[in-house]
Amino acid sequence: MKRDCSSANCMTLSLQYDRSGSGDYGNDRGSVRTMELPHTETIAERVQSVLSTIRTAAEECGRQPDSVRLVAATKTVAVDRIRIGIGAGLSILGENRVQEALPKVTALKEEPVRWHFIGQLQRRKVRSVVGVFDMIHSVDSLELAQEIDRRAMEAGCLQDILLEVNIGGEPTKAGFQPEDLKSVVPTMAALPHIRVKGLMTIPPPADEAESVRGYFRRLRELAESIAAQKIAGVTMDELSMGMSNDYMVAIQEGATFVRVGSAIFGARDV
Repeated sequence: MKRDCSSANCMTLSLQYDRSGSGDYGNDRGSVRTMELPHTETIAERVQSVLSTIRTAAEECGRQPDSVRLVAATKTVAVDRIRIGIGAGLSILGENRVQEALPKVTALKEEPVRWHFIGQLQRRKVRSVVGVFDMIHSVDSLELAQEIDRRAMEAGCLQDILLEVNIGGEPTKAGFQPEDLKSVVPTMAALPHIRVKGLMTIPPPADEAESVRGYFRRLRELAESIAAQKIAGVTMDELSMGMSNDYMVAIQEGATFVRVGSAIFGARDV
């Protein structure tokens, strides 16, 4: 029986990362830059506020509060600040950059957290990700899925993934076009070492959260249409959508993962 690919089950791969300094988004050299918070609120208070808002938003639309999970986006956040967040209730951490993430995974290996990869993933970095992250949110091509499957086979485990959808059809953004998914998913279902668990999206930028509701709704409807195909080995149980400025709307439209960073740790210094 294959093991799940997770930080607990496949940690032997956790240190197989490129030390050359070429991160997924430039030469970050694994550095962790800090972010400033206003003195009026602590990280712990913000964690509790976001968790409370998630519970309230879920209950107000008739959902169980535990049907929505917070993925704390920790890009550029220092380990000591992340530890404060964990102490306040964070249980899933989301990282965007392989080079930056792996030292954090090592530093926090004794903490009761799970790791999700939420950034753009290059195929040459897949080996470093499979077995470290419980979920990969950003699978944006069949070729990437095939590489994840190959690396998971080498590790002897199963890797859970979400398919990134370019729901707004933006030419500069990665992700599957919605109309292509129905033909791609059956091919992915045949890959024995990955499990397609749902969809992820980042909608086009908007000044008002209400402006992106239609994109979130479209992703949910797309997931429902794929689920109706009843493809063996494919579930559409997870919808990763919504960030600091629009996660309440995303919950109302069916999000099961919301990726929140600045509302907890403050604006990023990038």
